[in-house]
Amino acid sequence: MNTERQAGIEKLVKDENVKHIQLWFTDILGYLKMIEILDRQLPSVIESGAPFDGSSISGYAEVEESDIVAMPDWDTFTILPWAQGSERTAFVFCDIHNRDHMPFEGDPRWVLRRQLARAARMGFEFYVSPELEYFYFKDNVRPELTDEGGYFDVLPADLGNDLRKQTMRTLDRLGIPMEASHHEVAPSQHELDPHYDKALIMADRVMTIRMIVKEIAAHNGVHATFMPKPLHGHNGSGMHVHQSLFKGDTNAMFSPTDPGHMSELCKSFIAGQLKHMREICSLLNQYVNSYKRLVPGFEAPVYISWAHRNRTALIRVPLFIQGRESSVRAEVRNPDPAANPYLALAVLLAAGLEGIEQDYELPPSVEPNIYKLSADQRETIGLGSLPNNLYEAIKETRESELVRRTLGDHVFERFITNKLNEWYEYREQVTDWEIARYYSTI
Repeated sequence: MNTERQAGIEKLVKDENVKHIQLWFTDILGYLKMIEILDRQLPSVIESGAPFDGSSISGYAEVEESDIVAMPDWDTFTILPWAQGSERTAFVFCDIHNRDHMPFEGDPRWVLRRQLARAARMGFEFYVSPELEYFYFKDNVRPELTDEGGYFDVLPADLGNDLRKQTMRTLDRLGIPMEASHHEVAPSQHELDPHYDKALIMADRVMTIRMIVKEIAAHNGVHATFMPKPLHGHNGSGMHVHQSLFKGDTNAMFSPTDPGHMSELCKSFIAGQLKHMREICSLLNQYVNSYKRLVPGFEAPVYISWAHRNRTALIRVPLFIQGRESSVRAEVRNPDPAANPYLALAVLLAAGLEGIEQDYELPPSVEPNIYKLSADQRETIGLGSLPNNLYEAIKETRESELVRRTLGDHVFERFITNKLNEWYEYREQVTDWEIARYYSTI
């Protein structure tokens, strides 16, 4: 870190009376972790980071190799908008290093950095904008609704609307530009849409947004959850990801001559994601509960397809608006907001770049409502489906050379082990549904 930048951070901390600095990072599942330091420790952390024991962080290090270092990325340094008295707290995202200050291979942020470097070598920058859906419930014990609203509803004395306003204002004060917020389709379900930006910046913002949503909900006596499917019989929460590749200021996905205004690069990128989707699905939908959202009838994709108008397709390319070349993009619709954003964006980018490098051919679009097609019609079109459950998804991932190469052996092996353990634990459970269906009749 250059001395001018160091002096600027130290001056800001002093001028704003920042007494506590939280060093943020995630485990392989995307759970936010934190080491907190005092302002007097700042010079030492700027110089050499904050060492910690990684053996208790899911997917990080074994006991015998547990000494690792949180190295702050000072470009992400942000002061929280609330204070205790006159004392303020700031946070900064960290890259995790080994003791030799080389990148730690178990760091999800490093996984994404590697793929972004691959894209940069090809001349591209990866821009994304996720739509984060979530629920507000009355407490964290059971999902008790706070409203009965629906899509875009305006409700009198709507607690959710007030919470979204507070959240949007807070995110604005944190320097996170937002496009919009609104009530979603299910009761008590809401959505926040951050403004398009580079993928690493956006992955950090997803982590911040999830934390702020929960923090403000808790301050108001309710519980916010990004659980993919908390309610039976209602839509689950997705995280549609809008994706573009840029060369400088030029959208490499746009073509002025193609009927759909999609460049050949755009077509190959989407073809790569379609071809490898079953392999990467466990990183986009990483929980047992995720696959209860990915079922017909609840606006979530099930079949591996793309389209312009059809919102039942897995990937949608919104229709081009004249004069808005930068808006041509691919919207992938199966990710959910519980995913680790670093790993999810890394595998999406890797699959798309594979399509470009190998010149994959994009299959025809599927514009009719896929759920209304018969099994024979789907077979004729050649539609594959997403995995039915986490175990099926993990089996696909475990055989994927692309995913192993993208994640690296360290994260790959630990992610597979973690998810298999989750599946085996889930498989042993006796649910309320089973008791209700079988107990009195068998």
